[in-house]
Amino acid sequence: MNVDNPLIRLFRSKIYTAITLFFLLLCIGVLGFRIIADYEWIDALYMTVITMTTVGFAEVNPLDVNAKIFTIFLILASVVIVGYAISIITEYILSRNNFDDIKQRKMQKKIDAMTNHIIICGYGRNGKQAAKKLLAYKKSFVVIERDKEVIEKFQEDDIPFIFGNANEDDILLDAGIKRASTLISALPSDADNLFVVLSARQMKKDLVIISRASQETSYNKLKLAGANNVILPDRIGGDHMASLVVIPDLIEFIDNLGIVGERNINIEEVKVELLYDASEEKTIRDLDLRKKTGCTVIGFKGSKGEYIVNPEADTKLIPGSKIIVLGRPEQIHKLNSEYNIA
Repeated sequence: MNVDNPLIRLFRSKIYTAITLFFLLLCIGVLGFRIIADYEWIDALYMTVITMTTVGFAEVNPLDVNAKIFTIFLILASVVIVGYAISIITEYILSRNNFDDIKQRKMQKKIDAMTNHIIICGYGRNGKQAAKKLLAYKKSFVVIERDKEVIEKFQEDDIPFIFGNANEDDILLDAGIKRASTLISALPSDADNLFVVLSARQMKKDLVIISRASQETSYNKLKLAGANNVILPDRIGGDHMASLVVIPDLIEFIDNLGIVGERNINIEEVKVELLYDASEEKTIRDLDLRKKTGCTVIGFKGSKGEYIVNPEADTKLIPGSKIIVLGRPEQIHKLNSEYNIA
């Protein structure tokens, strides 16, 4: 996000100006003592340095009137330029410590404006993959990460970070948990994930919580703590690899359905309220999405959470339900454009 670049550029330009003036004055002093006082080059440099630094050492040779006037000019100019350089460098060093605070304040302002966003706790392997997918789908989210080096490494990727421990309620509040729609707990420790799930569920009852788990024994505990879904990455990875041996073509086909960007979406879920006026109950046949957009309805999720694969054409689309459609990227795009689906 690079929010401190203007400040850094401003300070650097001032520092470069001060250094340029310093060396310009040094050159003027050396040339002045060489020409006016007829000093050797090394003596001229010596006199310039002791004059500019006002250390008070004795002169190399007695100075005449012109040389004394030049020395007075050099002393006054040195006081101004060296003082300016010291003040700029000191201000830069002191302000450097405040850059992180300035960055965090700007980031917090952006986060405070978010609503219905996703909170990702932890930016490890799973957290990065979740963020990548959300970016591809243009979902707003914020990442809570307690490793400062990780934040500094990835903060240029237009990802809003909050530095802190997701186990702390204040950090979750800073991430806007009261306004969030979903929380993804992708911390490496099952105990930490359990604590985050418990805290998040207490803070917002209707929050959708998805948690990572390393051990299968943690699955039921996380569900009891309030997680809507618990993902076991190792088990999923093992199943996927085995499936590539047993049914490789099918798995490859399914992998190609993945959402990897706006122009390469093959599958979409849509709330029925976005497809028609919910006050007038319709069926999948009534929508006729195949004719209008080219997309095919392959799944249905009822208002109570029940799933139907390859639903019948006369399936009623009641409010609160969703349909899953399959199509080529241009067909999905047409569907989204036809019904103004964000």
